[in-house]
Amino acid sequence: MFRQRCGACHSIDPGQQKSGPHLTGVIGRTAGSIEGARYSGRMRASGIIWDKATLYTFLTAPRRLIPGTTMTVAVPDATQRAAIITYLEGQQPTTNN
Repeated sequence: MFRQRCGACHSIDPGQQKSGPHLTGVIGRTAGSIEGARYSGRMRASGIIWDKATLYTFLTAPRRLIPGTTMTVAVPDATQRAAIITYLEGQQPTTNN
């Protein structure tokens, strides 16, 4: 589902920026905080920390949650939104210890 709905603009590879920021580790991350990614001023200033609930709301209607965001693609189907969020929960950055 991620590839179908999100993959054209977002990657899960932290080293790969597309038109949107990479989404590895998005759960718990501050909105608008990936260096080098293009964000609207409203996204950067939103103060949102992404969690399941805020992602669900955002994916339902991005510009309703953050007016002025450059993200225009909504995921109207609740089952698809939930599947995407579940997938993103599993995409945490790896560390080399």
